[in-house]
Amino acid sequence: MGDARDLVDADAVGETVADPMVAVYRHDVHKMNGRRHGSGAEVYHGVPVNEAVPRGADGDAALLSRPPGEPEQTVANHSFPYRLSLLTGESATEPDRIEAAGNGGFRSLVVSDDAPRLHATWLTSDVAAAFNESVYYPYTSLKYHVLLTAALLSEYRAGRSFDELFLAVWPGEPTAADADVEAALDSGVVSPYRTVLWSPLVTLAVTSDPGDRPAARLGPGPARSFADVWSRLSQEPFDVDEAREWMVLDAQLRRLRSWSTALQYIAEFVSWRSMPRAAEVKQGWS
Repeated sequence: MGDARDLVDADAVGETVADPMVAVYRHDVHKMNGRRHGSGAEVYHGVPVNEAVPRGADGDAALLSRPPGEPEQTVANHSFPYRLSLLTGESATEPDRIEAAGNGGFRSLVVSDDAPRLHATWLTSDVAAAFNESVYYPYTSLKYHVLLTAALLSEYRAGRSFDELFLAVWPGEPTAADADVEAALDSGVVSPYRTVLWSPLVTLAVTSDPGDRPAARLGPGPARSFADVWSRLSQEPFDVDEAREWMVLDAQLRRLRSWSTALQYIAEFVSWRSMPRAAEVKQGWS
């Protein structure tokens, strides 16, 4: 891919009606309605939606979780927009989530014009996690695809290219278990746009400036490389010798290649196993 620095006008390619960092959180509304690209509405609850994301960030984020080329159905008899859980093998949807989506329950995910608030809303959303990013790859997660797209776009607009980016680790926070937007906005570890996972166990960000945090480079270009990047982290995000649960989680993350699938797996694993909150967890790098 071309160096983002070569794009003099940050949004000359894929110009959006809304501010680009707002538009990125609205670009996949059509998927929550079960529609294809190009067939979704242009306006939802009075705001522009389904706009093309500038700088190719959407395409790059897609390559992090899905193979290039023509998609193929990977799970027979599942051609629905609802995500399959890698943890249980069952649909991740619950009746209240489906009802919420059907009644426009994802309105809060798109209507704000405040980009940091939209980021915090997606970061804490259960409704967004109910959808896959492609019906062909039902174990992927729309929630984490959008968060990854926004993180890439934010860095590209700051003049960074993909090969300058890292996966960086911050501590988890107990308040993440409450999935509260205001708590995410007030968090000391959540960085607007860059944070792609916030949980009681661990917080992960895609950033060009990891500082002194445990981190690993994403690589030369976007690819399904989560397992490789996770394995290259400069320190373990948590102590795998402390409990069997941590060993199981770490082992899975060392084999999951799709980024949105892996991030969703962490979130679901922490929730499903009722893991101890951050204050009770011994991080490998603390």
